[in-house]
Amino acid sequence: MALTKKPVNGMKDILPQEMQIRDYVIGLIKETYKSFGFTPMETPVVESLPNLTSKQGGDNEKLIFKIMKRGEKLNLETASCEEDLADSGLRYDLTVPLVRYYTNNVNQLPKPFKALQIGPVFRADRPQKGRFRQFYQCDIDILGEAGNIAEIELILATTTLLGKLGFSGFTVRINDRRILKAMAAASGFPEDSYDKVFIILDKMDKIGLSGVAEELAESGFSKASIDQYLGMFEALEKEEDGISYLGQALGEHLEAGAADNLKEIVDSVQATASADFQLAFDPTLVRGMSYYTGTIFEIEIAGLGCSAGGGGRYDEMVGKFTNLQVPACGFSIGFERIITILMDQNFQVPGAAGKKAYLIEKNMPKNRLCEILKQAQKEREEGVQVLIAVMNKNKKFQKEQLAAEGYEEFQEYYKDEMKF
Repeated sequence: MALTKKPVNGMKDILPQEMQIRDYVIGLIKETYKSFGFTPMETPVVESLPNLTSKQGGDNEKLIFKIMKRGEKLNLETASCEEDLADSGLRYDLTVPLVRYYTNNVNQLPKPFKALQIGPVFRADRPQKGRFRQFYQCDIDILGEAGNIAEIELILATTTLLGKLGFSGFTVRINDRRILKAMAAASGFPEDSYDKVFIILDKMDKIGLSGVAEELAESGFSKASIDQYLGMFEALEKEEDGISYLGQALGEHLEAGAADNLKEIVDSVQATASADFQLAFDPTLVRGMSYYTGTIFEIEIAGLGCSAGGGGRYDEMVGKFTNLQVPACGFSIGFERIITILMDQNFQVPGAAGKKAYLIEKNMPKNRLCEILKQAQKEREEGVQVLIAVMNKNKKFQKEQLAAEGYEEFQEYYKDEMKF
């Protein structure tokens, strides 16, 4: 049977040049986030299916790669529904596994728990540039901290990392789900229709105010509610401090302290951040996950055409799995999208040790080979990356290939020591 050379659709082979960048970025992520006190941890890629379908993952729950039961548990003859066939699945994100991990190990973890998790996730999504069915996510989360120091630290850590990777001028958009709900309530939308309203609002950047108004009308909402709702967004365009404006305009519809809390986060980050970026209040920011309860944020990099990361507060999620009520907040960077940008920019890993190639003649005598190996070992101990390879007939092409992998110096070794 012939070997299928191409990976399964939505998966990818990673060539050495990209792998070098990925390793560097992961190393920088760990170094940066550890400096903020985040602790590396890991969860299995396979999770219980009831956990994955707990209505905590939004539309991602439709994209689960399910795993069939094994052995005696699988009975195809008596199976009458999907639950009879599958009992687990590949994780579609790192947040649901983190919550399970926390509830299982809570007595052994510090409080608050500042978690750093990097690993592959899987979604049966439609592949496109920068989006795959298997891809890496990188999350930092703080569990057990109800105050806004959690949001401040998450934003500072993430933007510091992006700055170290050479990104500048990007925008972190920030909002609060409580403000979203208060605006909908003040406009007279029924509470059970909020999600539908927010889905339409989320299209604002593509269809504008008029497009949002049209879609809300098509969905059957009253003209009075639509006018009241969009009137607030029009008024915000004239305000320098949109958060304070909404804090006053929404009155009793907005939870007490929500606006002040968001303003403190923005002011604190702006006063202390080291990276070059904009932190902008965006009342149209929705974030798709239904588990968000408060602050939400998203990274926007010019020219990317999609977000490069996001997150928010999800204070009720742990409580839905257990009777523990644990405040939680997290931020995830779009690892694969950032790698794609760096690859497109021909990013070179900075400060890498010198890379040298020893090209040796075929069938080198043992004594001569040992001398070469000893020399290579000495250079490796001095921090030089040394590759030993048998010399090809076409040395020029061989060197070109190695140069493309970052090898800068070549030494040729022949059986005859006097030959060069």
